[in-house]
Amino acid sequence: MNNIKIGLLGLGTVGTGVYKLIGMRSDIMEKTIGAQIEVKRILVHNINKKREGIDPALLTDNWREIVEDEEIQIVVEVMGGMEPAKTVIMEALRAGKNVVSANKDLIAEEGRELLDTAQEEGRDFLFEAAVAGGIPIIRPLKQCLAGNDIDTVMGIVNGTTNYILTKMFEDGMDFEDALKKAQELGYAEADPTADIEGLDAARKVAIMASIAFHSRVVFSDVYTQGITKITARDIAYAKEFDSVIKLLGVAKNTEDGIEAGVYPMMLHKDHPLASVRDSFNAVFIHGDAVDDAMFYGRGAGEMPTASAVVGDVIDVARDLQHGCTGRISCTCYKELPVKAWGEVKNAFFIRMQVRNQPGVLAAIAKVFGEHKVSIARVVQEHTNPDAAELVIVTEKVKEKYMENALDKLKSMDSIYEISSVIREYV
Repeated sequence: MNNIKIGLLGLGTVGTGVYKLIGMRSDIMEKTIGAQIEVKRILVHNINKKREGIDPALLTDNWREIVEDEEIQIVVEVMGGMEPAKTVIMEALRAGKNVVSANKDLIAEEGRELLDTAQEEGRDFLFEAAVAGGIPIIRPLKQCLAGNDIDTVMGIVNGTTNYILTKMFEDGMDFEDALKKAQELGYAEADPTADIEGLDAARKVAIMASIAFHSRVVFSDVYTQGITKITARDIAYAKEFDSVIKLLGVAKNTEDGIEAGVYPMMLHKDHPLASVRDSFNAVFIHGDAVDDAMFYGRGAGEMPTASAVVGDVIDVARDLQHGCTGRISCTCYKELPVKAWGEVKNAFFIRMQVRNQPGVLAAIAKVFGEHKVSIARVVQEHTNPDAAELVIVTEKVKEKYMENALDKLKSMDSIYEISSVIREYV
């Protein structure tokens, strides 16, 4: 039986999971692949650190020992970051090796160059684990749904923020307490910026949009807003409106170009994504043939992410067995424009504190009218002699018109504060 050797770049949470899972499945490899997979070398920062269950002889702190090893046919990159990851992957591909990566940061920025290099070398470059952890989404978009013209990909692709918003919604926690709880459980890093500011989700949206719409979308193309300004009052209004608030990644292929953004959105409880709780992820897709489809599961963690990585490793191993690596490379054969964010249309939930006196609502409505913003409904609660809390929900309007209207409202003496601006799914 053929023995396919791999080099593992990184032995953190995901790398350890990959090593474990390959060992757990060793008894079925002959039946599923026709070959055995063996981890020959593992790149680590500190080769002297003791790692339970791992032979120290496998460890190296020099990536060239992996790239230059002629026996190694698959390189698995799970160390993250831009460099040295990009350099190592490029060198591995040029050395005739196939690569599996979980590196969303790198792929969202440099995916085209990596995929083009893999195609030139006739090698596989697979990255299922870069989006939504253990949920299959990259392969379905590239293969299972290849017969569709997909116009929408949207979803909850960050488990940390979904956990925080779930705790705020169900347990009445404020943002800081929910974040602290997420950190205690290991869902959030000590520095949670990439999660709570939407940066992690934006990278995943760039990758999914590129594949779904066959046109390159990079991280900088994605409008990004996090959840740090969501308050208990916003949650209360969402409940009143039979809705929830989720951090959504949304990508649409329109006649005028691709729309790509990550932002908190008020979502009616009947939408399938509204029921996705805690640290779970889900991706919702609309295609002209399949209609609606949703993929749901664990979006992160040692073994869920390892599941996606090892799935890719098995796919590459099968290609190696049949001499057909490089079958499916970059599918971005179009060059579609990415729409300027100001041209994107959304409906809005706006909460503000205003003077409690006649004529204020009329003045606000006048500003909205002058800026092409149509009001769908108005709710006024919690008044006192001096101030009132006013909630206005709008029809869909271009982002630039809403931004201009809000700038004008902020300058009015009768408005004390624009407390919240949240998009609403309609």
